[in-house]
Amino acid sequence: MAAQIRTEKEYEAAMARIEELLPLTWGEGVPEDSPENIELALLGDLVADYEDVHYPISAPTLADTLKLRMYEMGLSQKGVAELLGISAPRMSEIMHGKAEPSLALARQMCIKLNIAPSVVLGV
Repeated sequence: MAAQIRTEKEYEAAMARIEELLPLTWGEGVPEDSPENIELALLGDLVADYEDVHYPISAPTLADTLKLRMYEMGLSQKGVAELLGISAPRMSEIMHGKAEPSLALARQMCIKLNIAPSVVLGV
């Protein structure tokens, strides 16, 4: 039977051990196959498996991604609409999940806003 973290207490202990190991694995003189690095890699995998089940992270929505890009680019919703060549009301519908972008608009979002096609198309 494969090892796994089963309880929150085991998870917390694994996280504490990772915190102890991290400083021991930094630096140029530490070989990749050191016992500390091996333990860290194994614990990291166990923690990741536990978190996938107990703390899943959902894929970002198009609206969330658009809001992030607006912030990063210093644009308002109207500014993004202008950049994409659509009306402000159409942009609002997309931002509120009331409408989906056309394929042509989805392509422009990917190109002009650097948003992954999977996010724009919701796949």
